Amino acid sequence: MTGHILWNDRDVPYEQGETLAQALNRAGITHLGTGLAGQSRSVFCGIGQCQNCLVILEGKGPCEACRVLCADGLAVSPVGTPHD
Repeated sequence: MTGHILWNDRDVPYEQGETLAQALNRAGITHLGTGLAGQSRSVFCGIGQCQNCLVILEGKGPCEACRVLCADGLAVSPVGTPHD
């Protein structure tokens, strides 16, 4: 493992070059929050076009989890209601 990100204050390990979406998925975290209409957010397209994987990146606001590379200690939280 290269380091850890924080998902809702939970340590999630990542490998060098992984996106947030990859690290979260490998850790078994597939629910990334709740959309405005109450739908579950998760990784769908994997290239940032659908914005279904929006998460809150501490200090930066919303971003696509599939487009952001992991960095040690990066704090990430779900948009809407957390489930994981």
